Amino acid sequence: MSGVTLTDQFGRSIEYLRISVTDRCNFRCTYCMPLAGLPWLPKAEILSYEEIVAIVAQLAPLGLRRIRLTGGEPTIRPQLVSLVQQLRAVPGVEDISLSTNGVRLPELAQPLRDAGLDRINMSADSLRADRIVAIARKSLAFDPVVSLKAAEAAGLSPIKINVVVLRGVNDDEVGDFARLTRDHPWHVRFIELMPVGDMRELTWEHVVPTAEILDRLSSVDVLVPDDGPSRGNGPAAYYRYAGAPGTVGVITPMTHTYCGTCNRVRLTADGRLRTCLFGDHEVNLRDALRAGRPLEPLFREALAGKPKEHALLQMQVGGLRALSQVGG
Repeated sequence: MSGVTLTDQFGRSIEYLRISVTDRCNFRCTYCMPLAGLPWLPKAEILSYEEIVAIVAQLAPLGLRRIRLTGGEPTIRPQLVSLVQQLRAVPGVEDISLSTNGVRLPELAQPLRDAGLDRINMSADSLRADRIVAIARKSLAFDPVVSLKAAEAAGLSPIKINVVVLRGVNDDEVGDFARLTRDHPWHVRFIELMPVGDMRELTWEHVVPTAEILDRLSSVDVLVPDDGPSRGNGPAAYYRYAGAPGTVGVITPMTHTYCGTCNRVRLTADGRLRTCLFGDHEVNLRDALRAGRPLEPLFREALAGKPKEHALLQMQVGGLRALSQVGG
């Protein structure tokens, strides 16, 4: 049913669903999850792959076109390739992407591409082995550049790298990440820290404002505004160095919101449709699905309650204890 669109109460067209396939992760990143982890959802409460596909199949005729698989860390859920294959077969779905920490990309990039995955966003907060361990609080002998090259070799494109900039932790690597774009067709996006829930030991003192990030990027070379990658630009503002195959971008949840153009909703691992990352409005799709009830009325109800903007600057985070609960 091409041409069908759903809009929320503020006229924003909603076509993008971020699906958390698991609440678990093999990292414990300082800005994302408490060191001790969180109580894991019982298996019976988590959507099966068949249930995820059934939800997408009901929403696609209503205008859903783009899907992003998130976690926790989605690649640690078994048989993720099978889910991608099933989602690729749903009529109306035009784009499937994956958010990942990249640890398993050397082995999974090609099978995921073959199954129908279009592109990836990979989180990489340092290029230095010791810092990766310090930030992730896990030692997995992980080299992000190796994983990124595996994704590129598999034909996943565009490849985006998300870097959460933490003052006094990794802010001195902004230039190192930016230089990657001179040699590779990768798109590095620098993200302002979002202190959330149990992560509030990371405070405003750790936030590096976008203006400062841009100054550091300009010290590498002259920045020229750019349209960015051809698909899935999202909320980033992009720039390019002369002759570079890749771009650098900035995402500004703390100093500038981008809620006015938000086109996304989120499905949690236990089947709750969340209309704002930092909002508290949720609609339970799982129980309706398991009871055999149609989801369209619930989806429309959810969009009618989607807030105009988040209240993160007021430290209102919709009950989130950690970003890992909703996959960002």
